[in-house]
Amino acid sequence: MTTCPVMVGTPVSKKTAEAAGLYRDFKGERYYFCCAGCGPAFDSDPAKYAANMA
Repeated sequence: MTTCPVMVGTPVSKKTAEAAGLYRDFKGERYYFCCAGCGPAFDSDPAKYAANMA
């Protein structure tokens, strides 16, 4: 389990997200999303959302 970097605090199953394609790779790290809408939001400013996971 992890949390969504866009909807901060929302739990995400890595296995489920990966199977559904709800993830992005950024600077060597993989980020998992809670829903399809979070991927495009992450794409708009990946550094901002990646910082939410720091």
